[in-house]
Amino acid sequence: MSYWRTILRFLAAIQLLPALESGEETLVGGQAVMEGVMMRTPHAWGIAIRKPSGEVVTHSEPLERAAEKRKWLGWPFVRGLVTLGQAMMLGFRALKFSANVALDDPELQKDGKKAELSGWMLAANLMFSIGFFIFMYKFVPLLAATAIKRQVAALDNRVIFNLVDGGIRIAIFLLFIWGMSLWKDIRRIFEYHGAEHKTVFAFEDGQELTIPAAQRYSTYHPRCGTSFLMTIMLISIAAYALVPAVTFWGKFAARIALLPVIASVSYEMIRFAARLQRKAAAGAKVPLWRSGLFLLLTRPGMWLQRITTQPPADPQVECAIQALDAAFALEKQRGGELVIA
Repeated sequence: MSYWRTILRFLAAIQLLPALESGEETLVGGQAVMEGVMMRTPHAWGIAIRKPSGEVVTHSEPLERAAEKRKWLGWPFVRGLVTLGQAMMLGFRALKFSANVALDDPELQKDGKKAELSGWMLAANLMFSIGFFIFMYKFVPLLAATAIKRQVAALDNRVIFNLVDGGIRIAIFLLFIWGMSLWKDIRRIFEYHGAEHKTVFAFEDGQELTIPAAQRYSTYHPRCGTSFLMTIMLISIAAYALVPAVTFWGKFAARIALLPVIASVSYEMIRFAARLQRKAAAGAKVPLWRSGLFLLLTRPGMWLQRITTQPPADPQVECAIQALDAAFALEKQRGGELVIA
């Protein structure tokens, strides 16, 4: 694989990062990366990457949780931002590791030196990703809705305006995800995403972590990052409708300022719904409206996983299992104990 093709895969994967991660409210979870899978346990993470030669490279590191050192970081609404920030940083590190493994190819070496992502290239990729997100999902939908408002008087109503704005945002996101799925390299990442979900399902069901056992499960997991993304997009429609700003730039500034608030609220709602789902799975009686809340928050993400997860081959599931085994081994060394309650 060429150097620049690897860089493009890395950049594309960063744009998809939130959709490739599992929810942080799970006991174990993970993320698809380039030709591999990252898995995390409460206090460790492991990663397994398959090189072009067929060899699997594994790596694991401790995972420190800020809320365990400073209790106030675990408070409701604060914990959401802390957890999401940590998840994004871990996801970025995992993608960087997978890219560097891909670049560790004799054909890409110059003068015997290993090709790696440089610091400036990582910074440029990160800055581009942030700019791309703000431009595509904040600026463009607002600009389009404002243009439609000049032609359609009904959009003078704040609620209707933000429904149109939100609809355009969701349409852009879905079109982007679908378009990326047409790229063979990204489709392989989606296959590793499916391998990660199957492995998590097998663990949660108390099965032995083997390829045949994991392959029996679905690639659609209700606590996937896609559910969180869709929740954010739906909540943002209601949140923006409450903003009294009337000018274009005032609305745009509000969309940027409200990002952490919407992310925190979305996290708490997903966390609450997941807790209700676990109670229901354990046989506890859960009111119908609460069960409906879980479905409302997770169903759009489950639909989207028809694109963001694909059936994996056995070698891809093997990577997911090896990544989780690596995380397990380090978790046990640090005194952790994993129990499904």
